[in-house]
Amino acid sequence: MRTKQLGLLLGPLLFLSSFLISEPLISPIGDHVIAVAIWMITWWVTEAVSISVTALLPLLLFPLLKIMPIDEVGGYYGSPIIFLFFGGFVLALALEKVNLHRRIALTIIKYTGATPNKVILGFMIATAFLSMWISNTATTVVMLPIAMSVIYLLIKDEDGFTKKDKNFALSVMLGIAFSANAGGIATVIGTPPNSVLIGLLENEYHIEISFLKWMVLGLPFSALMIGIIYFVLIKFYPSTGLNFNASKNVIQEELEKLGPTSSREKHVLLIFGITIALWISRTLINSVFPGLKINDTMISMAGAIAMFAIPHSLKKGDFILEWKDTQKLAWGILILFGGGLALAKGMSASGIVDSVSELISNANLPVLITVGILIALMLFLTELMSNVALVAVLAPVVAGIAIGLEIPILYLLIPVTIASSCAFMLPMATPPNAIVFASGYIKVKDMVRVGIFLNLIAVFLLIIAYQFIIPLLF
Repeated sequence: MRTKQLGLLLGPLLFLSSFLISEPLISPIGDHVIAVAIWMITWWVTEAVSISVTALLPLLLFPLLKIMPIDEVGGYYGSPIIFLFFGGFVLALALEKVNLHRRIALTIIKYTGATPNKVILGFMIATAFLSMWISNTATTVVMLPIAMSVIYLLIKDEDGFTKKDKNFALSVMLGIAFSANAGGIATVIGTPPNSVLIGLLENEYHIEISFLKWMVLGLPFSALMIGIIYFVLIKFYPSTGLNFNASKNVIQEELEKLGPTSSREKHVLLIFGITIALWISRTLINSVFPGLKINDTMISMAGAIAMFAIPHSLKKGDFILEWKDTQKLAWGILILFGGGLALAKGMSASGIVDSVSELISNANLPVLITVGILIALMLFLTELMSNVALVAVLAPVVAGIAIGLEIPILYLLIPVTIASSCAFMLPMATPPNAIVFASGYIKVKDMVRVGIFLNLIAVFLLIIAYQFIIPLLF
């Protein structure tokens, strides 16, 4: 609480104190952007107010300080990339409303097997798959009660809650959190930092990364990371030898509670499947029908509108979604995207990015060392603050560094952005980490012990991706 109170006062005080500096650091406009950025970062780090409220500051301060007119600033809050994610959020709402996400998760777990390690793997695969399409927070909330039911069997069995039982509980809980984090890396809509990057590239550099092209890199990296997480967890916390046949009964009972697949679920699944198919095949469609010029945002909005507009029963006037359902939509994240894009534009237009890139290029460090430092900096900073806010602040700076080092900006921006989703060390790093920590089966030292090892592996893999994989794909 004191940190929040301090941050609440410190943000505007640091902003105002910047005007006392007589000599400009970069330029008058550049110094004003830095002052706004310092205020925003202070509030983001301390969480003095909601991070989404902080993201509204450019709408007020940029016009007042003559950095950018308000109509231009406002345009970033209505950028096409915002509506790509709006559509994705609406599709996720529909999945959750008809309980299809729960059925998918239970079905995956059912078919992965009933030995302890297979159950752990099943939970991880199900969590990662859901996290590709719906928020990692919602995914974790869905998976947690299912996992708790299975763990409850171990607590109530004949031998009580043994060391192996505790290891299993730890592995399941950490597996869910870490898979929710890593699963979102696979798709453009899977995790907010991906969207911030895509928006920056489209708005500032006119570079478009399609849904399919991102998946070609993101899905293998996500799968590899989840495989590593699985093997690390079962080695650190072995639970082999547990008698675990009863877990099948729990999963089957949960599926039976859902009943047979309803027509509403099939309706949502059809629209969802068509939307994904269009995202994946968009480039091919545009090459066959060049006049269409469809993009990922248009496809996303078509899927979202279909959930509201295609009736499940025309006679009854029954639709899958009604507008009141959007009360659950992550509106704050959409505002956060807009604030990040506006801040990035201010940093670019005022010369800050150019100054940073020049400073780095004059440091004469080997390129690979600079890349490693940036990836590690992003990954370990995101343990302490919102990864979306962090990417919003650092992505334009990293782009400037790439230009200064004379390497393609995608080569550097992509691994640095992915690093922001690889926070495995602390409960406060991501909502999934915090949710499973609250279960009571995990101590901070347990998460740190595994998490720091996974963080270092992620840094190493991202450096490899920078050096060998990304140049082949982009």
